[in-house]
Amino acid sequence: MSEAVQELLSILDLEELDLNLFRGRSPQNGWQRVYGGQVIGQALVAAVRTVESGRSPHSMHAYFLLPGDPKVPIIYDVDRMRDGKSFTTRRVTARQHGHPIFSMLVSFHGEEEGLVHQMQMPDVPPPDRLPSEQDMRSTVLPSLPEAVRRYYERERPIEMRPVEFDRYTGKKYPDGKFHVWIRISSKLPDNPAIHQCALAYASDMSLLDASLTPHGRTLFEKEFMAASLDHALWLHRPFRADEWMLYAQDTPSLQGSRGFARGLIFTQDGKLIASVAQEGLVRLKRST
Repeated sequence: MSEAVQELLSILDLEELDLNLFRGRSPQNGWQRVYGGQVIGQALVAAVRTVESGRSPHSMHAYFLLPGDPKVPIIYDVDRMRDGKSFTTRRVTARQHGHPIFSMLVSFHGEEEGLVHQMQMPDVPPPDRLPSEQDMRSTVLPSLPEAVRRYYERERPIEMRPVEFDRYTGKKYPDGKFHVWIRISSKLPDNPAIHQCALAYASDMSLLDASLTPHGRTLFEKEFMAASLDHALWLHRPFRADEWMLYAQDTPSLQGSRGFARGLIFTQDGKLIASVAQEGLVRLKRST
């Protein structure tokens, strides 16, 4: 297992302080604020640990209230709102410096039989026909902007293979569609909750940036200030987060410096496992 994935599992392994009260830490990587997917993943871990076995999370709705401070721990307070016959509901509030920085509702449900359908996976090249991260370092990265290059050169727990990687060099995609293959870069334990929390962590990656796809721009550019405002995630089917998943994203709207993006996440054999929606601040910095 790579050090980056070991660090991810350590970050998701919260310390239990008391009944319904947990403490999480942030990696000390020099970032000025906490990565949003980390807070989503940790909040889901806190919620999962208060729910009886046999019920899995299927729906999460979250708001980012304040930027997280990576220098101090995050306290997660779980409110056991409802334990019904079919559904369980939890509210998780993350706090730092005495203030709430994040709030999320999570709904849990057991397996039930019924009718089944799903949207079809987009027809895009499979990950083995795209440049690997090693290939990108040697061929593609030298031609990309410095900020993009630094991001892909850094060791990360999530391997990413963008299909439309030329959008990072200014190509516009008027239909607003962006596809990226993702997976946790080392094998994870078999516990389904770990895979669910790992996907929640990964679901915040690249989604807000997709709102600039029609413009041939990217949040890696210094002219932009960006921040996630909310995040919604639905889990539909079992999956492994350490196997390739296609994150098919699009952007219905960018208006008033608020970008809205959606995503469907598929297994490599075409099963729809999750849906995501997010609105975030996409603000051009004012010239001084």
